[in-house]
Amino acid sequence: MTTKTENRVSTGTWTLDPIHSTIGFEIDYLSGSFRGHFREVEAKLVADEPTRLAGSAKVASVDVKDENLSAHLQSPDFFDAERHPELRFEATGIDLSPGSASVGGELTIKGVTKPIELTGTIAAPITDYAGRERIGLRLETVLDRTDFGVDWNAPLPSGEPALANEVRLAADLYFVREA
Repeated sequence: MTTKTENRVSTGTWTLDPIHSTIGFEIDYLSGSFRGHFREVEAKLVADEPTRLAGSAKVASVDVKDENLSAHLQSPDFFDAERHPELRFEATGIDLSPGSASVGGELTIKGVTKPIELTGTIAAPITDYAGRERIGLRLETVLDRTDFGVDWNAPLPSGEPALANEVRLAADLYFVREA
């Protein structure tokens, strides 16, 4: 994939605004779906030739509605926070066209790195009340968690697994241009 920007992002370095950004996941569980997100995330977008994007999330910051489940997600059954404290993403190709975004890259979970493709939208730059230029980038993808060694499951009485293998990732990223 070639890197391309069309005057959507001013040249320079953009730092993630972690207060307004969310990196989350959703997985089918039993007869519904289960959602969570990571509270501690970092990312930088460098709009140059080529445009670069890299980021990470701290596994220990995984946030779900149950403390016991948060602890289980940090265990070796899932993310193995002790041995692999971060999830990492490094873009290998970025297309930021007016209103749309496509980002190819490598995602590392639990020490396993695989290529992924995220698609979504980019909001036009806007100046906030403090005079800082901001952009918003929304990206999504679906991946197979077992490709990353995250393969814990529990069989139901029917023999079906409690958890699906497909996980939907969603990132709402808000960047502030560095002065």
